[in-house]
Amino acid sequence: MTKVSQKIHDLIDCDLVLDKNKLQNVMINFEREIKKGLKKASQAESEVKCFVTYVTKLPQGSETGKFLALDLGGTNFRVLLIHLKGEEDYEFESKIYAIPQSIMLGSGTELFDHIAFCLAEFVRENKVQDEVLPLGFTFSFPCQQNGLTKGLLIKWTKGFNCSDVVNKNVVELLEDAIRKRNDIKILICAILNDTTGTLMSCAWKYNNCKIGVIIGTGTNACYMEKSCKAEFFETNDKVREENVIINTEFGAFGEKGSLNEIITMYDKDVDENSINAGNQLFEKMISGMYMGELVRLVIVRLAEKKLLFNGKISEKLKTRYQFYTKYVSEIEADDENVFMMAREVLNELDIHDATDEDCRIVRYCCEVISRRAAQLVSSALAVLMLRIGDPNITIGVDGSVYRFHPKFHDLMTDTIKEIVPSNYNFKFVLSEDGSGRGAALVAAVASRDIKDKI
Repeated sequence: MTKVSQKIHDLIDCDLVLDKNKLQNVMINFEREIKKGLKKASQAESEVKCFVTYVTKLPQGSETGKFLALDLGGTNFRVLLIHLKGEEDYEFESKIYAIPQSIMLGSGTELFDHIAFCLAEFVRENKVQDEVLPLGFTFSFPCQQNGLTKGLLIKWTKGFNCSDVVNKNVVELLEDAIRKRNDIKILICAILNDTTGTLMSCAWKYNNCKIGVIIGTGTNACYMEKSCKAEFFETNDKVREENVIINTEFGAFGEKGSLNEIITMYDKDVDENSINAGNQLFEKMISGMYMGELVRLVIVRLAEKKLLFNGKISEKLKTRYQFYTKYVSEIEADDENVFMMAREVLNELDIHDATDEDCRIVRYCCEVISRRAAQLVSSALAVLMLRIGDPNITIGVDGSVYRFHPKFHDLMTDTIKEIVPSNYNFKFVLSEDGSGRGAALVAAVASRDIKDKI
């Protein structure tokens, strides 16, 4: 950590530096909420909902065949054709298609007809229109899953407002659109979110990967749970699967008070001025959407107390969300006692006369917020590791914060080493295209499962 004066430590550390005792309290509370989320009687009151994904098997790395993946989660969607060749070898083709705003705000029929049209064009371009292709559908909107191919849309987000889709099974809607056409032969095998895709994508190469986590604009994690502990997991299969992937939705942790001991004035400010006040409190302490704003609030407070910039605050620095999260990564990438990026960032914020000490303090503010974020997500991951109980485990990770922050990986590794038993050997692996390859792998495993049961 960057060296700063005792005054700065006194003002910042009591709120934002988490000792081992506080982290252990976070773990205790998170474990309690996980247990509540897995039970029918208590899920409604749990902060961590623990939704069943119905994905029960991991890839073996030996899967072969051609599979489609459809990745829908914004104003564009992606279609991929992935040819798995076994021995962890694969080739793929992909294409991005736009969704016009008229369709985003039109009817559900128009949306899924548009997707089916693009799927038909894609398979024709890749000369696979005569093959029956299993498809994995990554659908990054709030969804209640009641089966591997049953996902009811809870609400639209990200600018979508298509009519007649909420509370309906989006897999059926897509199947209906495909059925209306005579030029594609597609079997939708699974609907999933990007967290499950991340786990599956990593498990293809690392068979002990049992946790997937996203640390980007938002944050979430999934993990492999014993199916007997997941009361919502219901199946018609004669032999009950031993395990099932649970989508924790842990960004909502803290919504009913579990994080009150460590919530700061900065967190309250971010929450109260957000579009979803009272919701996603854990996410607001960790994710890239809010990290820069938390740093800005700390910097402004120090400046107001005349401990920074001689008490001068530029209009840009006073403006919410003008301290971008990418600035945090850039500033922390500088070598010790080198403030090139800090000065560049401060210049962009119209602070042109910052001293070395100002730059040092700004970097410390970035470090404190980054370290706390890494510690919090690591505390939750440690609980999942201990629930799984395998001392040799791989954690699949994706998201812009993990990918681009120069120290986040090391901060997470150091934190977990501190709070799990010393016999636990773990490693983080950066996911390769969880929403694409991961979706295809879910389809591959699901179609293999179907064949095994025939």
